[in-house]
Amino acid sequence: MNISVVIPTYNRYEVLQRALKSVYSQIYSPKEVIIIDDGSIDETSQIQKLFPQKAFRSSFRVTYYYQENSGVSSARNLGIKKSKCEWIAFLDSDDEWHGDKLKFQVDFHKKSPDIKMSYTNEIWIRDGNEVKLPKKYQKYGGDIFAECLSHCIIAPSATLIHKSLLENIGLFDESLEVCEDYDMWLRVALENKIGLIDKKLTFKYGGDKDQLSMKYWGMDRFRVQALEKLLKLELTQEQKDLVTKNLLDKYTLLLKGAVKYDRMLDIEAYKIKIKRYEN
Repeated sequence: MNISVVIPTYNRYEVLQRALKSVYSQIYSPKEVIIIDDGSIDETSQIQKLFPQKAFRSSFRVTYYYQENSGVSSARNLGIKKSKCEWIAFLDSDDEWHGDKLKFQVDFHKKSPDIKMSYTNEIWIRDGNEVKLPKKYQKYGGDIFAECLSHCIIAPSATLIHKSLLENIGLFDESLEVCEDYDMWLRVALENKIGLIDKKLTFKYGGDKDQLSMKYWGMDRFRVQALEKLLKLELTQEQKDLVTKNLLDKYTLLLKGAVKYDRMLDIEAYKIKIKRYEN
């Protein structure tokens, strides 16, 4: 299996080095690593100089591309378009992999060639310490559309996906400022099984104020956009009912928040949405 690793980054020069080291440490080596610099103003453009191919026992090269700041979805999509391999592994520049990560996924797909996407379990690290994953982020494998509706249980850095799947369902939605991964995995899970390697092979670091999950309040504001997009697709009645139920749940929570903070325009908008999905 030939694998392209796509790493989007924005002003992450220091931790990007850690992410790249984890790629070089893989027992199963990818064929290429593509770094998409989404408009950084730090030293990110110098990253290739720190990782010359001859310094490592590796057959792949690191390729660097710069684009004007356009968001993580745009950066990932450019990486997909530049990739030359049939399989793509995403790695956020502030995360890293266990050395066996790609090997376990390759072994899984060789045994299950009909499954075109897999993901691993993960370890969350905050302030240098491992923290317990909340129950709502429990991992599942197989037909997991229903389990993906409430929250994004799949970390981009944990995934390996066949490019043909992306050609069928489309790329990351660049109109979503956040929750673009939630939107993507829902579209995958709608008609495809997703494999789970239930081993903690992906390390996710969090807590920085400039991380997207920290930057935006009320993440359900973006999840409902993804759910409403789903209702425009061809769904079974069961899938439609599941999506509608989750929309009602999320708009009800958003309404409570709007009432609490006296956001009058939001209150009226959410009441209209709730009435629509109740009917």
